[in-house]
Amino acid sequence: MSEITVIIGLGLIMGLVLVLPFSVRWVEEELEAFLLVMGCLAVTMSGLWNWHLIREALTEPAKISAAVLVFGLLFRWCRDVIRNRVSQLARGVGLPYFLFALVVGLGIVSSVATAIIAALVLVEVISGLRIARDKERSVVIIACFSIGLGAALTPIGEPLSTITTVKLSGPPHSADFFFLARLLWPWIVPGILLLGLLAATLAGRGVRIEEGLTEDAPESYPDITVRAVKVYAFVAALLLLGHGFAPVVDRYLVRMPDAGLYWVNMVSAVLDNATLAAAEISPLMSLAKIQFLLLGLLISGGMLIPGNIPNIICARKLGITSREWAGLGVPLGLALMLAYFVLLQLAARGTGSAP
Repeated sequence: MSEITVIIGLGLIMGLVLVLPFSVRWVEEELEAFLLVMGCLAVTMSGLWNWHLIREALTEPAKISAAVLVFGLLFRWCRDVIRNRVSQLARGVGLPYFLFALVVGLGIVSSVATAIIAALVLVEVISGLRIARDKERSVVIIACFSIGLGAALTPIGEPLSTITTVKLSGPPHSADFFFLARLLWPWIVPGILLLGLLAATLAGRGVRIEEGLTEDAPESYPDITVRAVKVYAFVAALLLLGHGFAPVVDRYLVRMPDAGLYWVNMVSAVLDNATLAAAEISPLMSLAKIQFLLLGLLISGGMLIPGNIPNIICARKLGITSREWAGLGVPLGLALMLAYFVLLQLAARGTGSAP
């Protein structure tokens, strides 16, 4: 298959991934199956099928899916206790302060508890608050941005940070466990605090707990199992999409000017950002350029549901549609991307190390 045919085919697949979930109802309802098919098509178009990839696609999602299943069962058994405690605490401190603490706390804790655990805690806590659905949805999306940023501070937070630390472990950076924390905390911590303030302001004022939702029954065991299976399919689909688009990433994206790459990296809203990091990050890069690339990947990962594992878990558990997520995720992500882009450029010029 010629190179131009592969590029056109992958472009069509990307277009379908970006458009159909928002325009075709059955695609939105069966998003996991759709993305899995698109991932298989992308790998086929690129001619990259091999036993190693098949084994990875079958085994890697199992860890995340198992965590979703186990914690889903635990939270079901502890459901009433969690919801009563959450409701009491929110009333005691006030909803705006509670939401600020929730978003900031999960963002910071995700770096050591992992983004998956932080997302599972988020869905249970937000369900226990029982606020109006539109406010609930806003808090979840904002909190997922926070979790996505905070999880990058240590190698155990998420795959992107693991891969980046490994790739930079040798000279000249000699990355250790706290390398990313030292490099990124001046950018990530203020962003998490800003997101906490946004959640408190946007969803916490003028809202009464229990005002918008009626009592719901505990999840059934089949529902918990089906959600874990769908998360498995979702993660496998993202892994295949990432590998399928590797020829485009390797040949075109990594050669782009840094400013252009920062914005083009918004494809991590639908592709696995760990795969992009693995292709783009090099030990030969300056610290300023590494900051530039990582922050672009991390921020854009919150814009759409496929961009991050926390997005996938929360959207599936709370029934947030692709269109609903994009309604807040895209404008918030674009605003953060622009703000960080300007600040990174100013910082680079101030130190004479423009990426």
